[in-house]
Amino acid sequence: MDRNIAINLVRVTEAAALGSAKYMGRGDKNIADQGAVDNMRRMFDTMDINGIVVIGEGELDEAPMLYIGEKIGSCRPDSPEVDIAVDPLDGTNCVAKGIENAISVIAMAPRGCLLEAPDTYMYKLAVGPKAKGSIDLNASVKENMLSVAKALNKDITDLTVTMLDRERHNDIIRDCRELGCRIKLFSDGDVAAAIATCFEHTGIDVLIGKGGAPEGVIAAAAIKCLGGEMQGKLTPMSDEELERCKSMGSEIDKVFLLDDLVKGDEAYFAATGVSDGDLLRGVRYLPHNKTMTHSVVMRSKTGTIRFIEAIHNMEKKPVYAK
Repeated sequence: MDRNIAINLVRVTEAAALGSAKYMGRGDKNIADQGAVDNMRRMFDTMDINGIVVIGEGELDEAPMLYIGEKIGSCRPDSPEVDIAVDPLDGTNCVAKGIENAISVIAMAPRGCLLEAPDTYMYKLAVGPKAKGSIDLNASVKENMLSVAKALNKDITDLTVTMLDRERHNDIIRDCRELGCRIKLFSDGDVAAAIATCFEHTGIDVLIGKGGAPEGVIAAAAIKCLGGEMQGKLTPMSDEELERCKSMGSEIDKVFLLDDLVKGDEAYFAATGVSDGDLLRGVRYLPHNKTMTHSVVMRSKTGTIRFIEAIHNMEKKPVYAK
């Protein structure tokens, strides 16, 4: 695929971030999400790709835009055929409440290379490059934490573990505390938290716990670009979710390795911060109707990671301001 696709993906996440950031702290997660979706869709229309959304905002009857199965891009005969996984606003509650770690994200790979994850939960375990090869989702929490600490040459009491702040993680929290690990809980949006394990400046060593399966695939694309490791296992938590998995032919008991979640060596990932977080700064509003965004874009084939800070003149970009 054309390497310039990566830069165009950033333009899409920038647009989505700008579409949602203006609703920061206003208490309405749905309008914030819709602002991101609308802007992302408009920018996708400008891309020379023949894309299919494999992870999106829901089915056709549930989402007006960016639904699973939707065709994206110019779709010309010579346009590259790609799978697209999107989360226009990962952390809708974060934006509604005006708190950290909301981002707009996209993952892209050649057709057939992204796992079509059902809308259910996934038990995830993610680490950065230096701990690659040290995790096993079939092992206990304590075994994994000790193994990661050894790989990182850290005392277990210096290991920082992050997970969603949910009651379902009480047993994991207990095990980590018994070992003496440092724990950092977050309220929403586990894509950014998973990626943070791959950057030493974030201070995050391990992500563990149950979160959305679609978000797991998106995070896996970034982790593949970054040289880290991630494993996941589908964990439906209701009869409805179980039926959803069965209808898609998903393997419930399988531990998905990184190459199962994202096949091949050609994957792209882009994200733009909506609110401040461990990885990216949120949208800033400047004088004279200008805004500033902070983004990251990655390509697995080359291992290139770019952080991009952009200033947008909103008077010249009316599509962003709608």
